[in-house]
Amino acid sequence: MATLTQELLDFVGMESPAIEAPEPVEAGAVRRYAQAIMDEDPIFAPGSDTAPFGAPVAPPLFPTHMFRRPFGTPDPLTEHAGDPDFDAAVGSSIRGLPELPIRGKTRLNGGSEVEFFRYARHGERVRMKSRYADMTQRESGKGPMVLVVVETDYLAPSDELLMRVRSTAIYR
Repeated sequence: MATLTQELLDFVGMESPAIEAPEPVEAGAVRRYAQAIMDEDPIFAPGSDTAPFGAPVAPPLFPTHMFRRPFGTPDPLTEHAGDPDFDAAVGSSIRGLPELPIRGKTRLNGGSEVEFFRYARHGERVRMKSRYADMTQRESGKGPMVLVVVETDYLAPSDELLMRVRSTAIYR
């Protein structure tokens, strides 16, 4: 099973460069997102009374969905189609972090914590920056498992923090 090695521990503290979303916060995307989450609060609509925010805003978790593959860039699933060990997990690479040298282990979602600071405004260009925050090993009924915590900051153009997401992946 997975074990925590010094090679893995050396990744803790490693940061990605800031990555900008391919498009700014856009009214049409905000509308579709608000409809999908069934929260059509007027503060999300252009032209609404947005006095407390200075501009129409996006729902709190909207920035996490802004980082899609831009047109003309390689599809990671197609790139790895011939790799029998590829498990379709591209989580670290889309955050700009190097992949961990953990092959052949099952990766499970260990959950996420979100700390919210402010709404993203329509027209803003959002950036994200990630880091390997922590790694620990625990014993389970099926043997050792490694817990990897990635912390991702979502930033406004002024470097103001919009939200921080701490995601845990479990390798066993």
